[in-house]
Amino acid sequence: MRIIAGEWRGRQVIVPAGLATRPTSDRAREGLLSMLVSRLGTFEGLQVADLFAGSGALGLEALSRGAAHCLFVDKERAAIDAIKANVAALGANDRAEIRQQAADYAMPPARPCDLIFMDPPYGSGLAERTLAMIAHEEWLGDGALVSVECESEALAVPDGLKREAYRRFGRAHVHVLRRG
Repeated sequence: MRIIAGEWRGRQVIVPAGLATRPTSDRAREGLLSMLVSRLGTFEGLQVADLFAGSGALGLEALSRGAAHCLFVDKERAAIDAIKANVAALGANDRAEIRQQAADYAMPPARPCDLIFMDPPYGSGLAERTLAMIAHEEWLGDGALVSVECESEALAVPDGLKREAYRRFGRAHVHVLRRG
């Protein structure tokens, strides 16, 4: 897997071994990033979180495109090791915070996010539970975007968030939600 665009375009991303992580396909990642660029214009200066981060590829993509900071959260040790290796290899330690914990119980970041990526395990119910947890000002700034990759077109969107876009990429259903 490689970074698609920005400062680190073409750089390799380490993916954790095993079945606990399901990396977002290149096609879905490119489609999602295109959807976000059309809404954000730029990633410059954004505060980002990558929940259920896996390899951290989505958060790293945001950093490569100019995001100021990314919080990476995953509960799996192999994922955390891969994220740490990827962040170090790209020289992004000063722009990253890495937490090994369950995303649906994570403490809010130091500053509200402008963009949150969520790619929970399919069929786990974690998408809705985590959305309910982050759908407030401690996690999300006004107008912030949340991307959710899940297994279905059906997604219960909590109060405070509204669906802005939806696309399907094979098995992946990508929802883009906005706060406010």
